[in-house]
Amino acid sequence: MQMDDEAGEGLVRHEEELVVGTESVERVVRLRTEVRTDSVEEAIPRRVEDLEPAGRVPAAEQDSGQIETLPDGSISIPILEEELVVTRRVVVRERIVLRKRVTVEHEVVRAQLRGERLAIERDPPG
Repeated sequence: MQMDDEAGEGLVRHEEELVVGTESVERVVRLRTEVRTDSVEEAIPRRVEDLEPAGRVPAAEQDSGQIETLPDGSISIPILEEELVVTRRVVVRERIVLRKRVTVEHEVVRAQLRGERLAIERDPPG
């Protein structure tokens, strides 16, 4: 059997090729505040007037002994006391400035590619 050089039959060999690229995907990032509650305790001094017996003093000659008394027989003396006034106010503590930054990360892509190899087999004579 003789082969004609111009009319040869052939076989097509295929291989897989890895194609790696990138595409932009939009991600949403939110910045929000969270409210935390802190317990605060502060000791505040306040004045309180009270009455206590100061002792006994002998009456003087010009002392008439007249005391203004209430109908129930008690004496009314005004005393002063400081009351605490507590308020809360919101104050600005800081401003957060955000900027986007772009960095380039390198990732390794691993894949297994299949390819065809050619083998020529001959029938044994006979």
